[in-house]
Amino acid sequence: MGVGEQHVRRAGASDAGTLARLLYEFNTEFDAETDSEPVLAVRFARILASDAVIALLASDGRQETGFALITLRPAIWFDGPVATLDELYVVPASRGHGAGTALLTQARELLRERGCPEMHINVDEVDVDARRFYERHGFVNIEPGVDYRMLCYVGSTGRP
Repeated sequence: MGVGEQHVRRAGASDAGTLARLLYEFNTEFDAETDSEPVLAVRFARILASDAVIALLASDGRQETGFALITLRPAIWFDGPVATLDELYVVPASRGHGAGTALLTQARELLRERGCPEMHINVDEVDVDARRFYERHGFVNIEPGVDYRMLCYVGSTGRP
């Protein structure tokens, strides 16, 4: 692997601790509320057993440089599932070296193979860098033929 070259592979249950560490780093970097790494590792191990969950790990040959977490759900609009990119994180020192692009490219390839025609991504409006990244890769928040943005709403189910 050349300098800066990124390798992306599908993560399995044995990678739950690594994914938990990266998600914890992601959340703490942006001062988001987070559970502990051990709690996150248990959750990753549980959800990675599902065919509806895809986790990818990027590496530069020395260390993990980022991860992506994608969930699939049945859709009425297509024959295949709809994907949601739940998380995409690249460690600060690896940003700008292709890890995010490699993760997104691999995710799209895997989703095409599974017959998934569409991927949804929720991004905070204030996260200009993430929005620019996704837009550079062809994602939009305005569907063709309309002049208004798509929004994502979040609400509680009433459960803790």
